[in-house]
Amino acid sequence: MGEQAGDIYLGLGSDGSRQALALSRSNRHGLIAGATGTGKTVTLQGIAESFSKAGVPVFVADVKGDLSGIAMPGSPTFKHADKLESRAKELGITDYTYTDNPVIFWDLYGEQGHPIRTTVSEMGPLLLSRLLDLNETQEGVLQIIFRYADENGLLLLDFSDLQALLAWANENSAELSGKYGNVTKPSVGSIQRQLLSFEAQGADNFFGEPALEIDDFLKVDEQGRGYVNVLAADKLMRSPKLYATFLLWLLAELFESLPEVGDPEKPKLVFFFDEAHLLFDDAPKALQDTIENVVRLIRSKGVGVFFVTQNPIDIPEEVAGQLGNRVQHALRAFTPRDQRAIKAAAETFRVNPKLDVETAITELKVGEALVSTLDEDGAPTIVERTLIKPPRSRLGPVTPKERAIIQSISPLDGKYDTRADRESAAEVLAAKAADAAATAEEVAEKGREEVGKRERKTPSVWEKAGKSAMTAAGGSLASIAVAAVLGKKSGANPLRTGATAFVRNLIGGLMR
Repeated sequence: MGEQAGDIYLGLGSDGSRQALALSRSNRHGLIAGATGTGKTVTLQGIAESFSKAGVPVFVADVKGDLSGIAMPGSPTFKHADKLESRAKELGITDYTYTDNPVIFWDLYGEQGHPIRTTVSEMGPLLLSRLLDLNETQEGVLQIIFRYADENGLLLLDFSDLQALLAWANENSAELSGKYGNVTKPSVGSIQRQLLSFEAQGADNFFGEPALEIDDFLKVDEQGRGYVNVLAADKLMRSPKLYATFLLWLLAELFESLPEVGDPEKPKLVFFFDEAHLLFDDAPKALQDTIENVVRLIRSKGVGVFFVTQNPIDIPEEVAGQLGNRVQHALRAFTPRDQRAIKAAAETFRVNPKLDVETAITELKVGEALVSTLDEDGAPTIVERTLIKPPRSRLGPVTPKERAIIQSISPLDGKYDTRADRESAAEVLAAKAADAAATAEEVAEKGREEVGKRERKTPSVWEKAGKSAMTAAGGSLASIAVAAVLGKKSGANPLRTGATAFVRNLIGGLMR
């Protein structure tokens, strides 16, 4: 009993049936749910390492820090090793040995893995508005700012570019209002304040270049095993909106970048979204509709998305209805909401006349789950109470020394670790302001020469022009100077930032 060609072994049903997840149906998405301490993370780890063994790259967010252990083999000296080994024996796994997995560590802050960056332009005004918690009016102003940047060839690579353009917009709100619609200084100021607040949380680390190349998530090692991409999210979880927005952006980038493949023999990538409720917390209906569309469409790109959450009712029905593969660990019926969750979870399974699902959900032991997956024909299997297989990798975090060693042999070592610089909006606007100041000084000088030649009771044309130019240039310089020196832009592939990413053209279109 164990892995077979074409599937992921999950465990043994109470009736002795082999429970498995068909690789060819893994892009039909899934759900791993259950209360804290019931074994969700261990189940996730076991499934992820099986995908890797099957040659499927995996992306997983390590919310608590313990998933990093997937990079190291388990050990017979582990305090619970006897339980793992006895479970493997009970399941009939005769080849149970401890093994490691190829891992690439990532970290938005660049502290525990390769930095992940995107540009402000690629994030787009829709997700950025959600990130900054802007109201509808402020989002409209941000849309105008982005459109102006697009039409004038201003690259928005990082937060300093956006700050510089907002400073310019504050001084030129009348000009923008005349062309694009109402842009008020208070709205611009509110966006600037939100941006500063977000920078204080370290979110600006996520913006810049070199920007992430999605293909780097799709690597396999020399043995044909898929790399497990582990995002260090313990610090990131302090900014839950950044965490959720980043993962939604990542899904959108995957959809934009990958070709249509239909239903492949095995997925091109499996994406585990831990703490999935954060994606939907306080999300407007339009954004929920967008998420539903992305999840529905991305399966044709060969990407499987597994939502991991404590309570299955955290996932909106429209999204939950697309999750064909389900592993439900125990739930506790302490509150009316808990009871509703149990009832809702039970109703999502194909009926097993021999099993009272609602009762079973509350009685499951640690390491047990109710399992229903899609068969080869795409139909859900009858739900079975299942003893879940144990992982072969370490249960627990890697040490800092182990992480450093794994980083040093990463196939991406040195690619993303250093920011690159190139000219973008902040430099362009600063240069324009400097040119305007020089022109104003030249005009003023000519005006003084004119006055010296002949006396006039009214100011000369040159004097008027000089005063006007100096006023405008002074305002622009004052507002842009600070933004221009906030930090150098990073420079990467110009093809990436020259066009609007999927988040701006598809998601933005869906939201309008």
